[in-house]
Amino acid sequence: MEAAAAPPAPAPAAERDPEHNHGCLAVRTSLPRCALGAGGGSSLAGYSDEASCGSPRWIGRSLSCVCIKRKGAYERICMNLTPVQEERLQRLKHRMKVYFDPSRRDHQEALKALWHATYPDQELQGLISEQWKDMGWQGRDPSTDFRGAGFISLENLLFFAKTFSASFQRLLKKQCGNRATWEYPFAVAGVNITFMIMQMLDLQSSKH
Repeated sequence: MEAAAAPPAPAPAAERDPEHNHGCLAVRTSLPRCALGAGGGSSLAGYSDEASCGSPRWIGRSLSCVCIKRKGAYERICMNLTPVQEERLQRLKHRMKVYFDPSRRDHQEALKALWHATYPDQELQGLISEQWKDMGWQGRDPSTDFRGAGFISLENLLFFAKTFSASFQRLLKKQCGNRATWEYPFAVAGVNITFMIMQMLDLQSSKH
């Protein structure tokens, strides 16, 4: 009795559906094991440094948990996006390219709005003022602290201050936890969190 022929190897994802590649969102994480087995379920199988966890497996025509590739201490997780998610991702990436411009009126107004949301009963003396240090900026001019995180980091701080005002004030005033002799400036920490998320999601990659 002849042995059954082995099934042909699955075609690369790009050959099966080229449209899936353009919507790939990568996330860097420190997962110690492959999250997907060959059958699409959970697996704790080991793998080599450059090995992927099998071929991508598309779920329906939209969302997909695909493969995790090991590189050093990080994992790269790809997920296919729906058209709506792809549109939002592209819109987000476009917003990320907008740097803070102190000469733009809308950027000035956003900075003033952050001040009024933070200190509603305290008048702002100017966009360049010693007052900004109280919020946790490094100097008199907060525009110098945005750098690579851009205008979207200011938008995130403003959203935080308006939407979760109690938590914002609690963190700003350091009302919980133990105080330290040296503490990281609050506003600058918020800018850095935005930048860190951009890196974790690999949003600045040209491969998307």
